[in-house]
Amino acid sequence: MKDKNEEHTYLEINGSFKMRELDKSDLEQFNALLQYAFQVTTYDLFQTGWKQEEIKYAKRPILEEAYVLGWFYGEKLASMIVVYSMKINIYDEIMDMGGITGVATYPEYTGKGLIHSLMKHALNYIHEQEMPISFLYPYSIPFYRKMGWEIVSDKLSFTVKDTQLPKTRPVGGMVERVSLDSEDYHNVHSYFALQRHGCLIRDNLSWEEYWRWDNDDMIAAVYYNKEHKPLGYVVYYIANDIFHIKEMVYLNIEANYGLWNYISAHFSMIEQVQGDNYSGEPMAYLFEDSEITETISPYIMARIVNVRAFLEDYPYQIQPEDFKLHFKVHDEMAHWNEGDYMVSWHDGETICEQVADNQSINVVELDINTLTTMLMGYKRPSYLYEHEKLNTEYYMLTWLERLIPVEKPYFSDYF
Repeated sequence: MKDKNEEHTYLEINGSFKMRELDKSDLEQFNALLQYAFQVTTYDLFQTGWKQEEIKYAKRPILEEAYVLGWFYGEKLASMIVVYSMKINIYDEIMDMGGITGVATYPEYTGKGLIHSLMKHALNYIHEQEMPISFLYPYSIPFYRKMGWEIVSDKLSFTVKDTQLPKTRPVGGMVERVSLDSEDYHNVHSYFALQRHGCLIRDNLSWEEYWRWDNDDMIAAVYYNKEHKPLGYVVYYIANDIFHIKEMVYLNIEANYGLWNYISAHFSMIEQVQGDNYSGEPMAYLFEDSEITETISPYIMARIVNVRAFLEDYPYQIQPEDFKLHFKVHDEMAHWNEGDYMVSWHDGETICEQVADNQSINVVELDINTLTTMLMGYKRPSYLYEHEKLNTEYYMLTWLERLIPVEKPYFSDYF
């Protein structure tokens, strides 16, 4: 973020519209556009315990730590975009990630291509910062698909009646309620994130965004084993006879049982449990009474920003030294990705080179959307081939299925 005393540098000018990076002096306009676009009123925030000064400065860390671009009409902020510098677990490989959020425009300025140009500049920034992949929460899936982002994870919302709650299972430890800034609670997520493909590695800013706008009734409860080692947690609140789970994480099955024992102990206080599951796998099978309600919806989108870097760092399941694979990639939004990438392996290392586009064997032709969702494990190569999302010889599917790890991304954050 620029210092407010620096001279403004405009990245693009279009008539009366000028694009520049936001600074601290833009905080009031930044907050106003966010609240307008995402329909969060000051009254709503007062209702959840926020004070006027807290509302004013709540988003200040973003302006200090993130890259924020905006179109100004004269001196008025008309449209903006925010890029967080984050880290993500890709099959145990920790990669830098550009998290896009705060995409907003006042209605009187829509239809002028402001967001499209901001997205292009944001992509360029992410590429220049050597972040090979970007994530975002979509307000319109078709809109972001046109720019190369694709669905990579789902949210499974579930409802469990009080009569369907699991019976108590014997465990060696116990659950303790802790403060929301508990080190044990945060450490469990850190360990979990290092184990789960697709999980965000939360830093301080990520934790602030995780809790922003939540009500004061939120509770964190940690499961400790008999050695008092934290192995799981559930974050929740109770309202209108419903136990609402914001997040539930466990490092082993003992912690899973212990947390459900704790939830079931609220039997006399509640009529049902509601929550979201981000594992990509339905939960019904695990309940004795499996007739729980589960609904699935797409959640997060991602796009590879630097194909060569991503293919080179990607943790393939096998590394066949006598085999060369060609990805012929189409990417209209990020021109630097367009081309043929030859991937090979030698002495346990992956080599990726951009080569002349005239290969005829071991070629997989696809757009950036399909490449992203396939390598992230959300959709398998055979599925994508059957639905004509990629073009290749049939024998190549066996290679792709062997190369790409089998695990769906787990992404539960919102930013």
